[in-house]
Amino acid sequence: MRILHLSDVHIGVENYGRPATLDDISNLPDYFAPGIDREEYVGSSTRMIDFLCTLDAAVSYAINNRVDFVVFSGDAYKNRDPSQTHQREFARRINRVANANIPVFLTVGNHDLPHVSNRATALEIFPTLSVSNVFVGSTLKTHLIKTNAGPIQVIALPWIRIGSFMAKEETREMSLDQITKSVEDRLTTLLNEEIKNLDPSIPAILSGHVTVAGAKVSSERGLMLGNDHVLSLGSLANASLDYVALGHVHKHQILAKHPYVVYPGSLQRIDFSEENDSKGFCVFELNTESEQGKRLENFNFIEVDARTMLTLDIKVPPGEDPTEVTKVMISKSFDKVTDSIVRLHVNMESSDEHAFREIEIRNLLKHAHYIASIEKNVRRERRTRLATEESEKLTPMEAMKRYFSSRNVPEKREEELLERAGDLLREEIEQ
Repeated sequence: MRILHLSDVHIGVENYGRPATLDDISNLPDYFAPGIDREEYVGSSTRMIDFLCTLDAAVSYAINNRVDFVVFSGDAYKNRDPSQTHQREFARRINRVANANIPVFLTVGNHDLPHVSNRATALEIFPTLSVSNVFVGSTLKTHLIKTNAGPIQVIALPWIRIGSFMAKEETREMSLDQITKSVEDRLTTLLNEEIKNLDPSIPAILSGHVTVAGAKVSSERGLMLGNDHVLSLGSLANASLDYVALGHVHKHQILAKHPYVVYPGSLQRIDFSEENDSKGFCVFELNTESEQGKRLENFNFIEVDARTMLTLDIKVPPGEDPTEVTKVMISKSFDKVTDSIVRLHVNMESSDEHAFREIEIRNLLKHAHYIASIEKNVRRERRTRLATEESEKLTPMEAMKRYFSSRNVPEKREEELLERAGDLLREEIEQ
């Protein structure tokens, strides 16, 4: 049984984007939006298209490689109230998998939950419309799903609201830490009950949207909606499970191997905290003939072509033209800059700041997908004030010499300025 595991699609993240042109659309890979008129996407955010494109890569892989089951571990959208466009685009891709006779299991993440507890989640449209081959895990329970390779048990561990887990009377005298600890303890207890009730003759996985203690996090802290529940690795890494499919943390990582406890990470880079992270999804196989907890075979992380984020950190030697130094460094990184989201850090002396011509730098970066920022980090020396008595003894020329020295003005430039200052002083005296 071959299974594809992905998570944290976050359709709706559109930072560092711009309206898509026809050229942008025509240069996308063949697997983007098959069967859809691409001109429909002209004018859409290029970042929305980035996120859809990597989701299409996962969908195409599932179909072309005859995957038996797809498990999605939460956060289809950026916002709890996604726009109709974002919902349509996600549904198009899920339907494409389902129509290929591949069952899809969708776990509800914190970004899929509405602000109000009694409202439907963003994923409930699928069971409401009775979409075949699509199953939604919105409560902590076990689902038995038929695939082309046989049945599989899926324990759903969606994002849990404290309000749906504990009564107000229980929490009234408790601190936030105490409430969180109580929720975590109850989750662990209920999870153990579900695991105990598994049929050992049928493959079993857990799909959870949760933070596990020890996981390395990145930008999802900036996207956090609600209080984070942290479960221990031991509460999930149960020998009765064949695989633990996790979502919520954007960095791909394997937390354990008996069984595999895995975050595939997000499919696209959300911001620069994920600049160096590989992005993709996981594919693994379960041998249905093996015994409980020993069925996993051939685990792989499949990397997708996510949009590159690039930081150029340029150090300008004192006295050199910061514009020219920056141009040289950008030219050396031209291949990396092209089609990337770029931010520039230019470190320079305060005496050279006047020579930095940002418009020329922006023109040189025109092949980037988006210029996130051009930041000048100017080193300024702390000013030392002269004592009043000492300053009164200085001639104007001596005062200027001290000032130029404190500002690290190049010697040739200092001579020119002092000569001009001398001319001005002489003109003043002669008048």
